[in-house]
Amino acid sequence: MQVELRQIHKRFGTNHALKGIDLSVQAGTIHGLVGENGAGKSTLMKILTGYLTRTEGRIFLDGGEVDNADPASAARNGIGMLYQEPQDFPPLTVLENFMVGRDTEPDPDRNRQRRRLLELADQVHFSLDPDQKLDKLTVGERQQLELLRLLGRGVQVLILDEPTTGISDRQKARLFEALRQIRDQGRTILLVSHKLEDVVALCDRVTVLRHGRVTGAEDAPFNVPGLLAMMFDAPPANDTHRQSLPAGEVLLSFEQVTAEGERTGLQDCSLDINQGEVVGLAGLSGSGQGLFLRLAAALLKPATGRIQLRGVPMDLKDHRFFKGTGGVFLPADRLEEGLIPGFTIQDHFALASNSNMAAARVSATEAIVRFRIRGEPDTPVESLSGGNQQRLLLSLIRLESSLILLENPTRGLDVESARWIWENLRRQFIRRGAIVFSSAELDEILEVADRVLVFYDGNIVRDLHINELDYQDVAAAMTGR
Repeated sequence: MQVELRQIHKRFGTNHALKGIDLSVQAGTIHGLVGENGAGKSTLMKILTGYLTRTEGRIFLDGGEVDNADPASAARNGIGMLYQEPQDFPPLTVLENFMVGRDTEPDPDRNRQRRRLLELADQVHFSLDPDQKLDKLTVGERQQLELLRLLGRGVQVLILDEPTTGISDRQKARLFEALRQIRDQGRTILLVSHKLEDVVALCDRVTVLRHGRVTGAEDAPFNVPGLLAMMFDAPPANDTHRQSLPAGEVLLSFEQVTAEGERTGLQDCSLDINQGEVVGLAGLSGSGQGLFLRLAAALLKPATGRIQLRGVPMDLKDHRFFKGTGGVFLPADRLEEGLIPGFTIQDHFALASNSNMAAARVSATEAIVRFRIRGEPDTPVESLSGGNQQRLLLSLIRLESSLILLENPTRGLDVESARWIWENLRRQFIRRGAIVFSSAELDEILEVADRVLVFYDGNIVRDLHINELDYQDVAAAMTGR
């Protein structure tokens, strides 16, 4: 089935997420869709599968225009998606999950369904026991079942979202073999991936998105440096005058730390963070950097390995201890984790400083002016814009703090505000401590950090200091090259 998207736009309020996407996918091909965080890949696929309504644009399947107004209509049009997280029922058996998944052709005959399941599994060389409970299967085997469910529904356009996350190399090879067989049967496959190694190994053609626009497309064999150039913005000018301070005492130490979480977990991480460092965590979404920050902040515990804060083992310590020793963690999710809906700006200063309301009001008023927060001391935090919520979070960092952990600290801020924030953070905290931050913007990391840790698939694959930073090397490492 041929897929054509014409001038697809999507707006979320004032955010113009997709800006006129044109995408043509030929029938019987595997077509890659790549781009860095926030490029618009997931939004575009949700529109194709009916989970989001497009603001403008048209969808054509085999030359005929379709609406795909909701997931049911997209499924009737032959579109199915294999998500990162299995969409299944662990208490049920493989066969029962297969039967539930075939909602377009309800059939209560278990024997007929069993034969169909085994027939489809044989076609793509999967080996699943129909009577096995799902909670006994590996992630890769559950993914295989998801794929069989979609084939059993008769999908003609199969969308895969990061399909190799969390599966073994052997299962990946088996999946790729199955996908090639499915393609050769005439079905169309769209592969959404951060991993250029997967795209190079599997795809016939690739389209690149950046900031909600198509920046290019290419047929196999691919020019990987060219794809990277289309995926990422132009390298920022290096600030040759920015010099990191001499390394001071070790503030944070990871020794062979392994942990579960995010898409990939964290694998055998060993490093030190020293006083005087600004450390940027680079990596595509879910590669381990968010998990690293939460382990460092004692919000999560490692499965194995050792974490020390100023030489103190954190095995039996918690986030309260982390804060008591000068630690600060500001999460990316402002209202869910960072702020308290229903509380005012003034209330937050009272909580942060354990002060009375009169003193908190003075602090809130000063912060509103200094950090250019558009609000009043009595303004509830949920009524602030995202950018102003971010300014409030940054203003709540206590001056005596020494280890500052930040997730996307300038998200929602304009360029001038972001520059002011970083100047303020460096001036206030870097001589007494260290700043460790993640960002969805590679440009920001390279402009600000004295040291960059590159995460890929739960591993730190680069540890680079200011005089070693190379834009193309970092961008390639983020995608597994």
